[in-house]
Amino acid sequence: MSLLGRYTGSAVLLSLGFGMATGAIAQVSSINSASVTPRVYNDVAGAPLTVVSNYPSVVSFDERNVSATNGFANRDAWHFSSDHGATAYQFQSGDYFQVSMKITLTGDPATPRKEAGIIFNNPLNDGGEFILDTDGHEVVAFGGFLPFYAFPKFFNSGDTVTMGITYFRDQNGKNAIIYTANGTNSPPLELSNTEQGVINNTTIGGYFQIQQDKANPTNSGSASFAAISITPLPQVGISALAAAPNQQVVFWPASLTNYVLQSTTNLSSPNWTTVTNGTPIIGLTVSNTSPASFYRIEAP
Repeated sequence: MSLLGRYTGSAVLLSLGFGMATGAIAQVSSINSASVTPRVYNDVAGAPLTVVSNYPSVVSFDERNVSATNGFANRDAWHFSSDHGATAYQFQSGDYFQVSMKITLTGDPATPRKEAGIIFNNPLNDGGEFILDTDGHEVVAFGGFLPFYAFPKFFNSGDTVTMGITYFRDQNGKNAIIYTANGTNSPPLELSNTEQGVINNTTIGGYFQIQQDKANPTNSGSASFAAISITPLPQVGISALAAAPNQQVVFWPASLTNYVLQSTTNLSSPNWTTVTNGTPIIGLTVSNTSPASFYRIEAP
């Protein structure tokens, strides 16, 4: 049976009536900090830089007087870490997650471009970015293995935008992404790169980039990343019982002690109810006498 690729909050949906889905929460739950890397680009080395690192409350970068006769930009970054900031956590293709943060980007002035957002870096190439920019007013995802998606151009310098990414396995058995900006979601977008998902050993976090301006010695800007959260998405499996054709075993990681199994017979107008007639084993054994039944686990 396959995992139905729709996630609402902490709920995970699966459907009885398709092929088998497997998976487990990886070590995303071990993330506890940010690994900060100032000056990934350091074209204007003498520009004053102020860094605040207080994960998950806020990570911020403030660049002043980014002006020189040559060079392109300064870039500062941070990445999720599971060892108190010593190294960046390396995501694997099956590390499904939901990440959210409030990003405030300010340009003084707005041009030349200042940009900030969520960044993916991997051993093969630039893994892609989901960004804001001050000169184009864009809220856009592109690059590397990320599916392209552009929200309407609503951003202005100084605005705060709540940005998020959900990485999950969809109803087609494909790895997919949903982008979120101020509560508006993109459609689910399947990853079409050769690896068909996040490339193993990718690091994920945030970045701020400010282009230098030789004509403006006070060219400055800042970016802050606040209320940072990353949550692993539970992976649910289902398998049939050979001895009982109308019964299936629904199972999930034992670590999810605060979840309960719920079901509905219709996803168009769902009426989710907690399953009370299941037989506890590693998961639950449930009867499947309806033409279609849909189940979820949800934290109360």
